[in-house]
Amino acid sequence: MSPKLAFLTLLFLFNSLLVRGSDPDPIQDFCLPEPDSTPPRPARTSNSQCKDPAEAKADDFIFSGIKFPANFTKTGFASTAANPTVFPGLNTLGMSFVRADLDVGGINPPHYHPRATEIAFVLKGMVYSGFVDSKNRVFARGIRRRQYSVSFNSQNPGLQRVAESVFGSGIKYELLMKAFGLTEREVSSLRRRFMPKPPKE
Repeated sequence: MSPKLAFLTLLFLFNSLLVRGSDPDPIQDFCLPEPDSTPPRPARTSNSQCKDPAEAKADDFIFSGIKFPANFTKTGFASTAANPTVFPGLNTLGMSFVRADLDVGGINPPHYHPRATEIAFVLKGMVYSGFVDSKNRVFARGIRRRQYSVSFNSQNPGLQRVAESVFGSGIKYELLMKAFGLTEREVSSLRRRFMPKPPKE
């Protein structure tokens, strides 16, 4: 094999390892983190030592943390996550869940989940929900419920709120002004509103 072909083959193999963008396939039925090990972190949920499967109990797979709503934010939205960080029984199963509550007139700001597909199930009231495709077509509909639950096909779906990621990210004023047809004053106002606040000491 020529050195050039060998180099290209190695480059291709190396890049193919970097392209994987989903949860890893589990190699066992479940992995309950050892009580003494570091709890799973959202970004690396399956790096904990697993408890011996023979010691697993039914209670390891029961979670009642979504029984009651969380506190509403200023936008009238409350959410309680069920992911491997708070519900270790989900570790390595490749899924997570959120209980979401909307106050009357409340909104969940536009967002997306970079590592997951979202499915919503509305239980009570009415929710207007949808998505925008790559051609800017809106697919939305009023769903008659107030409380809804969301499930994801990833144990770490991630969350990216559109306003914060655009106006709170430090993108240059000139780019934001040109992209959105805004004045410098309007961009400044949006920056003040969405730029992350420094932590209090």
